[in-house]
Amino acid sequence: MKSSVIQSENLDQKAYQILKNMIENRELKPGQKIPQEKLAADLGISRTPLISALKFLEHEKLVITKPRRGFFVRLFTVEEMVSIFEIRERLEGLSARRAAQSVKKKQSTQLKKIFQQFIGSKEISDYHAYSKADRQFHNYIAELSSGEFLNSILQTINIVSLAYQYPTREGLIRSPNDTIEEHIHIIEAICNNDADAAEENMRIHLKRTTAKLINDILSDKSQNTGGKQTRRTDSSSTLLFP
Repeated sequence: MKSSVIQSENLDQKAYQILKNMIENRELKPGQKIPQEKLAADLGISRTPLISALKFLEHEKLVITKPRRGFFVRLFTVEEMVSIFEIRERLEGLSARRAAQSVKKKQSTQLKKIFQQFIGSKEISDYHAYSKADRQFHNYIAELSSGEFLNSILQTINIVSLAYQYPTREGLIRSPNDTIEEHIHIIEAICNNDADAAEENMRIHLKRTTAKLINDILSDKSQNTGGKQTRRTDSSSTLLFP
């Protein structure tokens, strides 16, 4: 009996991690219905552990349930994203500070490599590669912060951020050309063990993205002065990661 319970828990965890990775890698896109039967078959499991995993992801605000329709990857409004980025500003500022205080030489080398291919480019046009580097950058700094709890929170928040995206720009809210120098300044501060500068530059970086989102809200309101609808992401939306 004990063995079967452990096996069941392992299946739940396996399904949870795979689904979470699929959302992060945008194999399951914001607003998309999650194909339970196909996923269960692909993973070689029954729907029971799959549903358990989906309920946990729902608790993490990554998916939602629609009555009689099933589970969907959650699609956030721009107003919700403002709140999320305000949280990110504070937590990632702390994460950058801690990373600067604890970073080792080998970790500094790895951090510097993340955006290496884009340095010196007059125009960064490969949004897919830059978005991937951006996610790696934020996740790696969270790892360097030497706090398992903080790292776990930030990973979930960063995946949530992916639920607000613009298809043709790989989920970036601002263009790579607008953020590359900000990323480099953060990296330099961390590698120089300058905790104050690391926190300040990270918070400035995310504050500017929040300002962009707020500007989108004001722009929408000015264009729809009589409307009361809350904007969600679609083909005319703004983007995602800073």
